[in-house]
Amino acid sequence: MAKRNAVIVTHTRLRQSGTVVSEAVSQLRVAGFEVTIIDNTEAPDFGVQPPAVPDDTEIVVVLGGDGTILRAAELVHCTQVPILGVNMGHVGFLAEFESFQIDEAIRRVAEHDYNIDERMIAHVDVWLPGATEPIEDWALNDITLERADRGKMVELSIRVDDVEMNSFGADGVIVSTPTGSTAYAFSAGGPVIWPNVKALQLIPLAAHALFARPLIIGSGSTFSIDILDESMSEGWICCDGRRQRALPQGTRVIVRESRDTLRLARLSGVPFTNRLVSKFDLPVVGWREHARAEAAGQSHAHQEQPDTMHTAAVPGDAKDSEVAGHAGEVNS
Repeated sequence: MAKRNAVIVTHTRLRQSGTVVSEAVSQLRVAGFEVTIIDNTEAPDFGVQPPAVPDDTEIVVVLGGDGTILRAAELVHCTQVPILGVNMGHVGFLAEFESFQIDEAIRRVAEHDYNIDERMIAHVDVWLPGATEPIEDWALNDITLERADRGKMVELSIRVDDVEMNSFGADGVIVSTPTGSTAYAFSAGGPVIWPNVKALQLIPLAAHALFARPLIIGSGSTFSIDILDESMSEGWICCDGRRQRALPQGTRVIVRESRDTLRLARLSGVPFTNRLVSKFDLPVVGWREHARAEAAGQSHAHQEQPDTMHTAAVPGDAKDSEVAGHAGEVNS
Protein backbone atom coordinates (compact mmCIF):
# COMPACT_ATOMS: atom_id res chain seq x y z
CA MET A 1 0.00 0.00 0.00
CA ALA A 2 1.32 3.44 -0.96
CA LYS A 3 2.26 5.74 1.87
CA ARG A 4 -0.33 8.45 2.59
CA ASN A 5 0.79 11.77 4.05
CA ALA A 6 -1.33 14.39 5.76
CA VAL A 7 -0.41 17.70 7.35
CA ILE A 8 -2.38 19.22 10.22
CA VAL A 9 -2.15 23.00 10.47
CA THR A 10 -3.31 24.52 13.75
CA HIS A 11 -2.08 27.04 16.30
CA THR A 12 -0.09 26.48 19.46
CA ARG A 13 -2.86 27.57 21.83
CA LEU A 14 -5.31 25.00 20.47
CA ARG A 15 -2.69 22.28 20.50
CA GLN A 16 -1.83 22.95 24.15
CA SER A 17 -5.31 23.65 25.52
CA GLY A 18 -7.19 20.46 24.67
CA THR A 19 -7.23 17.04 23.08
CA VAL A 20 -8.78 17.85 19.70
CA VAL A 21 -5.44 18.00 17.85
CA SER A 22 -4.09 14.77 19.35
CA GLU A 23 -7.39 13.01 18.64
CA ALA A 24 -7.30 14.14 15.00
CA VAL A 25 -3.72 12.88 14.67
CA SER A 26 -4.70 9.51 16.15
CA GLN A 27 -7.66 9.11 13.81
CA LEU A 28 -5.59 9.98 10.75
CA ARG A 29 -2.91 7.49 11.76
CA VAL A 30 -5.50 4.77 12.27
CA ALA A 31 -6.73 5.57 8.75
CA GLY A 32 -3.23 4.91 7.42
CA PHE A 33 -1.74 8.41 7.24
CA GLU A 34 1.65 9.61 8.33
CA VAL A 35 0.92 12.94 10.01
CA THR A 36 2.96 16.13 10.35
CA ILE A 37 1.78 18.95 12.61
CA ILE A 38 2.50 22.63 11.87
CA ASP A 39 1.47 25.07 14.59
CA ASN A 40 3.73 28.00 13.74
CA THR A 41 1.39 30.75 12.53
CA GLU A 42 4.03 33.49 12.22
CA ALA A 43 3.58 35.43 8.99
CA PRO A 44 6.42 35.49 6.43
CA ASP A 45 7.78 38.74 5.04
CA PHE A 46 5.99 40.39 2.15
CA GLY A 47 7.13 38.92 -1.16
CA VAL A 48 8.67 35.85 0.49
CA GLN A 49 7.21 32.42 -0.23
CA PRO A 50 7.55 30.17 2.84
CA PRO A 51 8.49 26.51 2.35
CA ALA A 52 5.57 24.55 0.93
CA VAL A 53 4.32 21.20 2.18
CA PRO A 54 5.98 18.18 0.51
CA ASP A 55 4.71 17.29 -2.96
CA ASP A 56 3.51 13.88 -1.77
CA THR A 57 1.12 15.43 0.78
CA GLU A 58 -2.37 14.12 0.09
CA ILE A 59 -4.27 16.72 2.11
CA VAL A 60 -3.83 19.53 4.61
CA VAL A 61 -6.33 19.44 7.49
CA VAL A 62 -6.76 22.79 9.20
CA LEU A 63 -7.95 22.91 12.81
CA GLY A 64 -8.77 26.54 13.54
CA GLY A 65 -10.60 29.52 12.11
CA ASP A 66 -10.32 31.41 8.84
CA GLY A 67 -7.02 32.95 9.95
CA THR A 68 -5.47 29.50 10.32
CA ILE A 69 -6.79 28.53 6.90
CA LEU A 70 -5.08 31.61 5.42
CA ARG A 71 -1.87 30.43 7.09
CA ALA A 72 -2.33 26.98 5.55
CA ALA A 73 -2.91 28.60 2.15
CA GLU A 74 0.67 29.92 2.30
CA LEU A 75 1.91 26.35 2.74
CA VAL A 76 0.08 24.98 -0.33
CA HIS A 77 0.53 27.99 -2.62
CA CYS A 78 1.72 26.88 -6.07
CA THR A 79 0.96 23.23 -5.26
CA GLN A 80 -1.98 20.93 -6.02
CA VAL A 81 -2.51 19.95 -2.38
CA PRO A 82 -6.08 20.59 -1.15
CA ILE A 83 -7.08 22.11 2.20
CA LEU A 84 -9.87 20.84 4.43
CA GLY A 85 -10.94 23.30 7.12
CA VAL A 86 -12.49 22.23 10.43
CA ASN A 87 -13.75 25.34 12.19
CA MET A 88 -12.49 25.89 15.72
CA GLY A 89 -12.98 29.66 15.57
CA HIS A 90 -15.96 31.97 15.26
CA VAL A 91 -17.45 32.38 11.77
CA GLY A 92 -15.25 29.94 9.89
CA PHE A 93 -16.50 30.93 6.46
CA LEU A 94 -13.82 28.94 4.62
CA ALA A 95 -14.19 25.85 6.81
CA GLU A 96 -16.14 22.83 5.61
CA PHE A 97 -16.96 21.30 8.99
CA GLU A 98 -17.55 22.42 12.55
CA SER A 99 -15.49 21.06 15.44
CA PHE A 100 -18.08 18.50 16.53
CA GLN A 101 -17.97 16.93 13.02
CA ILE A 102 -14.25 16.17 13.03
CA ASP A 103 -14.76 12.37 13.18
CA GLU A 104 -16.85 12.41 10.02
CA ALA A 105 -14.42 14.77 8.30
CA ILE A 106 -11.46 12.45 8.84
CA ARG A 107 -13.46 9.40 7.79
CA ARG A 108 -14.41 11.12 4.53
CA VAL A 109 -10.79 12.16 3.92
CA ALA A 110 -9.60 8.58 4.46
CA GLU A 111 -12.17 7.34 1.93
CA HIS A 112 -11.34 10.05 -0.66
CA ASP A 113 -14.99 11.08 -0.33
CA TYR A 114 -14.68 14.77 -1.19
CA ASN A 115 -14.75 17.16 -4.13
CA ILE A 116 -12.33 19.96 -5.01
CA ASP A 117 -13.45 23.58 -5.11
CA GLU A 118 -10.85 25.69 -6.93
CA ARG A 119 -10.75 29.25 -5.66
CA MET A 120 -9.39 32.20 -7.58
CA ILE A 121 -6.49 34.05 -5.98
CA ALA A 122 -5.11 37.51 -6.73
CA HIS A 123 -1.56 38.25 -7.83
CA VAL A 124 0.07 41.56 -6.87
CA ASP A 125 3.13 43.29 -8.30
CA VAL A 126 4.62 46.13 -6.24
CA TRP A 127 6.82 48.51 -8.20
CA LEU A 128 8.86 50.66 -5.82
CA PRO A 129 10.22 53.98 -7.17
CA GLY A 130 13.19 53.31 -9.48
CA ALA A 131 12.82 49.51 -9.27
CA THR A 132 13.70 47.38 -12.30
CA GLU A 133 11.55 44.43 -11.20
CA PRO A 134 8.50 44.12 -8.96
CA ILE A 135 8.06 42.54 -5.56
CA GLU A 136 5.48 39.78 -6.10
CA ASP A 137 2.92 38.45 -3.68
CA TRP A 138 -0.64 37.07 -3.75
CA ALA A 139 -3.85 36.82 -1.74
CA LEU A 140 -6.71 34.38 -1.31
CA ASN A 141 -8.91 36.95 0.44
CA ASP A 142 -7.73 40.50 -0.10
CA ILE A 143 -4.95 42.99 -0.60
CA THR A 144 -5.22 46.21 1.38
CA LEU A 145 -3.32 49.39 0.64
CA GLU A 146 -3.71 51.79 3.55
CA ARG A 147 -2.16 54.93 5.01
CA ALA A 148 1.01 54.34 7.00
CA ASP A 149 0.49 57.52 9.05
CA ARG A 150 -2.75 56.98 10.98
CA GLY A 151 -3.31 60.71 11.31
CA LYS A 152 -3.18 61.53 7.58
CA MET A 153 -4.76 60.40 4.34
CA VAL A 154 -2.94 58.55 1.59
CA GLU A 155 -3.38 60.06 -1.88
CA LEU A 156 -4.15 57.41 -4.49
CA SER A 157 -4.76 57.20 -8.22
CA ILE A 158 -6.85 54.26 -9.49
CA ARG A 159 -6.50 52.81 -12.98
CA VAL A 160 -8.34 49.93 -14.66
CA ASP A 161 -6.55 48.36 -17.63
CA ASP A 162 -4.20 51.38 -17.57
CA VAL A 163 -7.08 53.84 -17.94
CA GLU A 164 -7.28 56.34 -15.07
CA MET A 165 -10.63 56.03 -13.27
CA ASN A 166 -10.28 58.18 -10.17
CA SER A 167 -7.94 59.78 -7.67
CA PHE A 168 -8.64 60.71 -4.06
CA GLY A 169 -7.34 60.94 -0.55
CA ALA A 170 -8.52 58.08 1.65
CA ASP A 171 -7.73 55.74 4.49
CA GLY A 172 -6.90 53.28 1.72
CA VAL A 173 -8.45 50.71 -0.60
CA ILE A 174 -9.22 46.99 -0.50
CA VAL A 175 -8.81 44.76 -3.54
CA SER A 176 -10.75 41.58 -2.89
CA THR A 177 -11.26 38.23 -4.57
CA PRO A 178 -14.71 36.59 -4.57
CA THR A 179 -13.55 34.48 -1.60
CA GLY A 180 -12.58 37.64 0.28
CA SER A 181 -15.82 39.43 -0.53
CA THR A 182 -17.33 38.09 2.72
CA ALA A 183 -14.37 39.33 4.81
CA TYR A 184 -12.88 42.86 5.13
CA ALA A 185 -14.48 43.97 1.86
CA PHE A 186 -17.91 43.02 3.21
CA SER A 187 -17.32 45.09 6.36
CA ALA A 188 -16.33 48.06 4.17
CA GLY A 189 -19.63 47.96 2.26
CA GLY A 190 -18.60 45.86 -0.74
CA PRO A 191 -20.97 43.38 -2.40
CA VAL A 192 -20.87 39.62 -1.86
CA ILE A 193 -19.46 37.88 -4.94
CA TRP A 194 -20.18 34.19 -5.45
CA PRO A 195 -16.98 32.09 -5.47
CA ASN A 196 -17.48 30.79 -9.01
CA VAL A 197 -17.40 34.35 -10.42
CA LYS A 198 -14.01 35.29 -11.89
CA ALA A 199 -13.68 38.89 -10.78
CA LEU A 200 -11.83 41.34 -8.55
CA GLN A 201 -13.37 44.22 -6.64
CA LEU A 202 -11.88 47.44 -5.31
CA ILE A 203 -13.50 49.16 -2.31
CA PRO A 204 -12.32 52.64 -1.21
CA LEU A 205 -11.96 53.18 2.55
CA ALA A 206 -13.34 56.54 3.71
CA ALA A 207 -12.44 58.25 0.44
CA HIS A 208 -12.71 62.03 0.36
CA ALA A 209 -14.49 62.08 -3.01
CA LEU A 210 -17.97 62.38 -4.52
CA PHE A 211 -17.49 59.23 -6.60
CA ALA A 212 -15.92 56.48 -4.56
CA ARG A 213 -18.06 53.44 -5.25
CA PRO A 214 -16.81 49.84 -5.31
CA LEU A 215 -15.51 48.74 -8.72
CA ILE A 216 -15.75 45.18 -10.04
CA ILE A 217 -13.60 44.02 -12.95
CA GLY A 218 -13.42 40.78 -14.90
CA SER A 219 -10.65 38.26 -14.57
CA GLY A 220 -8.83 39.57 -17.65
CA SER A 221 -8.54 43.10 -16.29
CA THR A 222 -6.13 44.71 -13.82
CA PHE A 223 -6.24 47.32 -11.07
CA SER A 224 -3.32 49.74 -10.87
CA ILE A 225 -3.02 51.83 -7.71
CA ASP A 226 -0.45 54.62 -7.51
CA ILE A 227 0.60 56.31 -4.28
CA LEU A 228 0.94 59.87 -5.51
CA ASP A 229 4.20 61.75 -4.99
CA GLU A 230 2.32 64.51 -3.15
CA SER A 231 0.59 62.08 -0.77
CA MET A 232 0.68 63.27 2.85
CA SER A 233 1.29 59.72 4.04
CA GLU A 234 3.25 56.75 2.81
CA GLY A 235 1.33 53.57 2.10
CA TRP A 236 1.14 50.21 3.82
CA ILE A 237 0.27 47.02 1.93
CA CYS A 238 -0.99 43.80 3.47
CA CYS A 239 -1.99 40.48 1.87
CA ASP A 240 -4.59 38.36 3.66
CA GLY A 241 -3.92 40.21 6.90
CA ARG A 242 -0.49 38.58 7.12
CA ARG A 243 2.34 39.54 4.73
CA GLN A 244 2.92 43.29 4.80
CA ARG A 245 5.36 46.14 4.27
CA ALA A 246 5.60 49.93 3.98
CA LEU A 247 5.36 51.61 0.56
CA PRO A 248 6.85 55.05 -0.19
CA GLN A 249 5.26 57.74 -2.31
CA GLY A 250 5.66 56.98 -6.00
CA THR A 251 4.93 53.24 -5.61
CA ARG A 252 2.65 51.49 -8.10
CA VAL A 253 0.65 48.40 -7.09
CA ILE A 254 -0.82 46.21 -9.86
CA VAL A 255 -3.38 43.51 -9.00
CA ARG A 256 -4.71 40.86 -11.38
CA GLU A 257 -6.02 37.32 -11.34
CA SER A 258 -3.29 34.78 -10.58
CA ARG A 259 -2.60 31.82 -12.83
CA ASP A 260 -2.64 29.66 -9.69
CA THR A 261 -5.70 28.64 -7.69
CA LEU A 262 -6.28 27.35 -4.18
CA ARG A 263 -7.92 23.92 -3.83
CA LEU A 264 -10.48 23.57 -1.04
CA ALA A 265 -11.79 20.09 -0.18
CA ARG A 266 -15.58 20.06 -0.06
CA LEU A 267 -17.39 17.16 1.57
CA SER A 268 -20.94 18.28 0.83
CA GLY A 269 -22.81 19.73 -2.09
CA VAL A 270 -24.29 22.55 -0.02
CA PRO A 271 -24.57 25.67 -2.22
CA PHE A 272 -22.68 28.83 -1.32
CA THR A 273 -26.03 30.55 -0.72
CA ASN A 274 -26.82 28.18 2.16
CA ARG A 275 -23.40 28.84 3.68
CA LEU A 276 -23.95 32.59 3.35
CA VAL A 277 -27.33 32.45 5.12
CA SER A 278 -26.17 30.16 7.93
CA LYS A 279 -22.78 31.76 8.66
CA PHE A 280 -24.17 35.30 8.73
CA ASP A 281 -27.48 34.22 10.31
CA LEU A 282 -29.28 36.29 7.69
CA PRO A 283 -32.89 37.38 8.43
CA VAL A 284 -34.42 35.58 5.46
CA VAL A 285 -37.89 36.92 6.44
CA GLY A 286 -38.11 40.65 5.71
CA TRP A 287 -39.59 43.08 8.23
CA ARG A 288 -42.75 43.58 6.15
CA GLU A 289 -43.39 39.85 5.96
CA HIS A 290 -42.63 39.50 9.66
CA ALA A 291 -45.08 42.31 10.51
CA ARG A 292 -47.82 40.72 8.38
CA ALA A 293 -47.28 37.33 10.03
CA GLU A 294 -47.37 38.90 13.48
CA ALA A 295 -50.60 40.78 12.68
CA ALA A 296 -52.19 37.62 11.28
CA GLY A 297 -51.22 35.71 14.43
CA GLN A 298 -52.78 38.35 16.68
CA SER A 299 -55.99 38.34 14.61
CA HIS A 300 -56.22 34.55 14.81
CA ALA A 301 -55.68 34.59 18.57
CA HIS A 302 -58.41 37.23 18.99
CA GLN A 303 -60.90 35.12 17.01
CA GLU A 304 -60.27 32.07 19.21
CA GLN A 305 -60.67 34.00 22.48
CA PRO A 306 -64.02 33.04 24.22
CA ASP A 307 -66.70 35.73 24.50
CA THR A 308 -66.69 35.88 28.29
CA MET A 309 -68.89 38.96 28.47
CA HIS A 310 -71.75 37.26 26.59
CA THR A 311 -71.59 33.97 28.49
CA ALA A 312 -71.46 35.74 31.83
CA ALA A 313 -74.60 37.68 31.00
CA VAL A 314 -76.76 34.61 30.46
CA PRO A 315 -77.08 33.54 34.11
CA GLY A 316 -77.72 37.13 35.08
CA ASP A 317 -80.50 37.50 32.49
CA ALA A 318 -82.11 34.29 33.63
CA LYS A 319 -81.97 35.40 37.24
CA ASP A 320 -83.48 38.76 36.34
CA SER A 321 -86.33 37.01 34.53
CA GLU A 322 -86.95 34.80 37.52
CA VAL A 323 -87.05 37.79 39.86
CA ALA A 324 -89.39 39.58 37.50
CA GLY A 325 -91.66 36.54 37.43
CA HIS A 326 -91.86 36.33 41.23
CA ALA A 327 -92.57 40.03 41.33
CA GLY A 328 -95.44 39.54 38.94
CA GLU A 329 -96.87 36.81 41.15
CA VAL A 330 -96.74 39.08 44.22
CA ASN A 331 -98.37 41.94 42.39
CA SER A 332 -101.15 39.77 41.15
